[in-house]
Amino acid sequence: MIKQVFKTLFAAICLMPMAVTAQEGKAVIDKVVATVGGEIILLSEVQEQLSYAKQQDANLPASYSCVVLQNIIVTKLLVNQAKLDSLDVKDEEVETQLETRVERLLKYFNQDEKALFEYYGQTVNEMKDQMRNDMRNQLLSERMQAQVTGKATVTPSEVQTFFSKIPKDSMPYFNSEVEIKELVFKPTVNETQRTKSRGLAQDLRKRIVEGENFADLAKKYSDDPGSGAEGGDLGWQKRGTFVAEFEATCYNLEKNQISEVIETEFGFHVIQLLERRGNLVHARHILIRTEITDEDLDLAKAKLDSIRTLIVKDSLPFSFAVKRYGDKNAQSYSNDGRVTNPRSGNTFFEGTDLETDIFFAIDGLKDGETTVPVVFRAPDGSKFFRLIQLQSRTKPHKANLRQDYNKIQAAALEQKKTAYTEKWVLDRLRSTYLAVDPLYGDCPEIKMMLNQTN
Repeated sequence: MIKQVFKTLFAAICLMPMAVTAQEGKAVIDKVVATVGGEIILLSEVQEQLSYAKQQDANLPASYSCVVLQNIIVTKLLVNQAKLDSLDVKDEEVETQLETRVERLLKYFNQDEKALFEYYGQTVNEMKDQMRNDMRNQLLSERMQAQVTGKATVTPSEVQTFFSKIPKDSMPYFNSEVEIKELVFKPTVNETQRTKSRGLAQDLRKRIVEGENFADLAKKYSDDPGSGAEGGDLGWQKRGTFVAEFEATCYNLEKNQISEVIETEFGFHVIQLLERRGNLVHARHILIRTEITDEDLDLAKAKLDSIRTLIVKDSLPFSFAVKRYGDKNAQSYSNDGRVTNPRSGNTFFEGTDLETDIFFAIDGLKDGETTVPVVFRAPDGSKFFRLIQLQSRTKPHKANLRQDYNKIQAAALEQKKTAYTEKWVLDRLRSTYLAVDPLYGDCPEIKMMLNQTN
């Protein structure tokens, strides 16, 4: 049956990673192994994605390369149709996604671009150049698939039907989960430290204006771990990327102009605009952070303790406290304090999904109870405090509609989207040119796809 082709396919469509090949993987002799409409598939694409899949599961069968090629064919089919339909992906969208991808890689190397280069044999800019076309195609395929599945919805009766068809011996078992709210509290820097940091930033600006090299000073003094090593270079960024004060300054500078010292939540900045293209700017900066002292931390903890006392006495609703005292840059601030699980996208956390300090802080709490202030470090290393309120805690249980309706509904919707995509792929294969190298001639999945084109 042709449906076997799609058994493991659609969960991976448009989600396959763009591989960045390390130095030892460069010896592959490349060739075209498939053509889908106007799109080609290279042997290196298949091998890179197969290598990534094996990193996730070392027990994959040798024949899994057939599944990988099948997945890529469907993605290329989506890209080909997106181009025929003139779907648009803007340059700034591509650049934003590339920045996100590279930042994610840099985290694995502790923001050390030299270590990244030694592993991959490429600079950050070379890496972006390698991934740029793949990223554009990924965005095109996602946009096309969103059109294909955009009208898919499920009714409550369909959710019940979906759930009733799950065999009893295959019923999923859910571990204990919690929902939490947080109030993130940022310590305030004392005036002595602010004056000291501002003075250093003003001195650096003076040295730049008098002729010293901006990049050299950025490498030596900037407290921005991402751009400091690059001479302060922030690369091309679209409007909306920076905080308001920084962005307003960037867009009001002339080419090569040096800004006055400005202050943002991160500290004091000296900015130079290198180039501007519409809503894209290329700038560099030097950041001088304001140092938080132990006394500042003690004052912040005491303030948060007093806020907690009001919450515990029911004199101050937690949600109101978040809006009044919480850090506006925290992801949870605009969600009434609710914390979203980045792995699942919902607000439920299993124990292994929680940060270690949160796991132990809420251990033993009852629903509605609030922790004492918990210190934590932001990605940039700065210290914050937060209160955690336990909203709910479930016990381990087999899936049921009363407790798990949202999860079951999401699974039912994904099944319907898969059906929509499957039908679309079969229709397009009948009218799209598909050629596959004999190297994959024995793949049952590929044979079935080729049969659809005849």
